Amino acid sequence: MSTSTRFPITFDASYALLSRALFIHPSDSYVEVTGTHVTVRMGWAFRAAFERSRVAGTSPLGKRVPLTRGVHGWAGRWLVNGAGEGLLAIDLEPRQRAYVMGFPVSLRQLLVSVEAPPALAAALGPDR
Repeated sequence: MSTSTRFPITFDASYALLSRALFIHPSDSYVEVTGTHVTVRMGWAFRAAFERSRVAGTSPLGKRVPLTRGVHGWAGRWLVNGAGEGLLAIDLEPRQRAYVMGFPVSLRQLLVSVEAPPALAAALGPDR
């Protein structure tokens, strides 16, 4: 039996109100890490599941992203955030499958806003 750790996606107060109106609840938005798998959800708007061994590396973004909230991406790089701070970049190799509003997309890098990016990076690391 493997244990799992859930890292909630963080939401700015104003975006939390807007997202609830769009039925994207902060309580349904998270990164969950088990011994072998990673699941990422942002309500109905984004979902991905992949083996933890597919994580090639992580790095904190180190800067605030102004204004942009929600699910945005192109060419395999997806920003899934409810806040402009606490962003962690998760690089995947090989590319994985994700779903945006139910449509399949390629995922090579995920930038996600969490309260404790170092803790998520440690959970995704190879020595967990």
